Amino acid sequence: MTPALVLRRFWTLEPAAYSLRVFLALAAITLVCWWRGDMASLIPLFLGAIASALAETDDDWPGRLAALLVTLACFAAAALTVELLFAHPWPFAAALALAAFALTMLGAVGQRYATIANATLILAIYTMISLEQRGTPALAELWREPALLVAGAAGYGAISVAWCALFSRQPLQLALARVFRELARYLALKAALFEPVRDLDVARRRLALAQQNGEVVAALNEAKERLFRRLEGTRESPRLARYLRLYFIAQEIHERASSSHSPYAELAQAYFHHDVLFRVQRVLTAQGEACRTLARGLLLKRPFDLAPSEAALADLEASLARLREGAEGERAALLPALTAVADNLATLEQGLAGARHSELDAASDTALHDRTPRGPAEVAERLRAQLTPRSPVFRHAVRLAVTLLAGYGLLHLIHPTQGYWILLTSLFVCRPSFGATRRFLWQRILGTVVGLVAGWALISLFPSPALQAAIAVAAGVGFFALRGRHYTLATAAITLMVLSCFNQVGDGFGLIWPRFLDTLLGAGIAGVAVLAILPDWQGRGLHRQAAEALTASRDYLAALLEQYARGRRDDLAYRLARRNAHNADAELAALLANARQEPGPFRRDAERGLPFQLHAHTLLNYLSALGAHRGEKGGVTPGERGAGEAILAELDALAEALHGRRPPADSAPPAFGEGRDDGLGERFLGAQLALIASQLTPLREAATRLVDDTP
Repeated sequence: MTPALVLRRFWTLEPAAYSLRVFLALAAITLVCWWRGDMASLIPLFLGAIASALAETDDDWPGRLAALLVTLACFAAAALTVELLFAHPWPFAAALALAAFALTMLGAVGQRYATIANATLILAIYTMISLEQRGTPALAELWREPALLVAGAAGYGAISVAWCALFSRQPLQLALARVFRELARYLALKAALFEPVRDLDVARRRLALAQQNGEVVAALNEAKERLFRRLEGTRESPRLARYLRLYFIAQEIHERASSSHSPYAELAQAYFHHDVLFRVQRVLTAQGEACRTLARGLLLKRPFDLAPSEAALADLEASLARLREGAEGERAALLPALTAVADNLATLEQGLAGARHSELDAASDTALHDRTPRGPAEVAERLRAQLTPRSPVFRHAVRLAVTLLAGYGLLHLIHPTQGYWILLTSLFVCRPSFGATRRFLWQRILGTVVGLVAGWALISLFPSPALQAAIAVAAGVGFFALRGRHYTLATAAITLMVLSCFNQVGDGFGLIWPRFLDTLLGAGIAGVAVLAILPDWQGRGLHRQAAEALTASRDYLAALLEQYARGRRDDLAYRLARRNAHNADAELAALLANARQEPGPFRRDAERGLPFQLHAHTLLNYLSALGAHRGEKGGVTPGERGAGEAILAELDALAEALHGRRPPADSAPPAFGEGRDDGLGERFLGAQLALIASQLTPLREAATRLVDDTP
């Protein structure tokens, strides 16, 4: 592998650009401090740069510049407030609790606000750490610490803005490549459902598919946000037009990949001795690999090959043609569903082929839904909506405020050396859910131990200040390279950086035991807080998220019926209904995953929720099949309209019962089958509505178990 290819592959890694920016900032700070002979300023400058990197938002360069100015203003205000109140414990404690609550509540407004607010809290604690190292400043020196922290933040921010102006398209490439990688994994899991094996555990494979669907939805949402922030006023850009087209193609592939046309057990039983299901599997596997090569080609600027999936699709069509010649009995009855599967795969293949072109359909609706608040009034409205103990954001804000207050009280009670690391540990460990807090708690402790041992060894082996400064820079870069996927190693890296920095101006060895003990205390406080202060047990809110999932699916079905009645159109209203349904399904899967990490008595709710998730996701799969075949069968018959309205009413009733945490009322859901005069005939829409109706009874049963309070 040539050096040029190695560099190109490195450039395609998500943390690569982030790590390079951090390296440039930390290396520049180190060189300036070394040149000026002022290594005492290294710590606040480093901490300011790290806080600025943690506050970084994804924008085009004007947006990032605006966010940077807001961030620097928040940092300056936070650092100066800490300086003024540092020597006055009671006012300081009140301000700390108020700031923690208010800044956490800002997260309800949007992700950009949450990122800047969290980084501001981190910088406030960094200011405390710097002041403890230097001592309470005299009145004439109040400006020094805030100025150094803000200077370090501004240095990284300037690099970030310049980087964004030079490489504005790279984040979009990375986001879209992630979308197609997640789609590749989804298609591989979908292929496993077509394995013609008797007694196949379809439920387990469907649950795995539902979990992966959450990953696809998260990737699509991230890509949409990155696209939206760069599209305003620049739609004439050919490259942006290609990225927008790839995003819409990914949405279409997702809808077709998540489609179900018949229960898989019936297909396996009917075609057990025929090769057609193996052919379907092979097509899905090849199309998943095509998505993977498309992701790779997008990053490496290489063409992607569809020849394997095209050949697999041709073999499937040949197998179906032979099957039609002599199909009878159950095989003949299921042949329309199997044909619909093949048609769906053929259209999916066309979508992949369309990824080679950059032109957008002039008649298509390319609008993207903007979820950012429009003005102070909408910001205030979002905040008011969250000012209730039922809100997870409110509960986390109260919990974090009390956690930091308890840590501050403890450090004054026992007067530990370097005690403000207690607050920093609590801030990083205390998460909105119990499962996440427990995971980060142990990772933080283990990472700190590894970092302290590595730091002790390295500063002993390399006493040269220049080498230790280089180690600090490398460790800081390592933190940002690893924190997304390997938090334990990231914690070890940042601990090593701290030891190396402090050893430049004092005794780094003297920090080892205080840092270890403070980490244990801070993690312990966060662990107790998540258990005792407004505990947000995920399973307790499962019925509400289940209701949201049904409501979103109901709205998706209503949009689909409108599409069948008036003709196919990929307008914003339809795409929003589809995306909301998938978002709600992904949120249900994420909530269940968190609930399954909770203590035993609370995990019971999660176990009850798994059957509901299975049937809710199956319902969404049947809806996706309707979406995939829009426009192929025009019009809606009276029987189909009546069936659709009956299903909508049943979904409304189920969602209302779940919202009220009460068992759904017994009712007879729409039942379609052979011999019924339901006006549905043999049309695809009627057949799919019958499959959707078949999920209503198991959904009602699962909902009844979900709201059952008995042990």
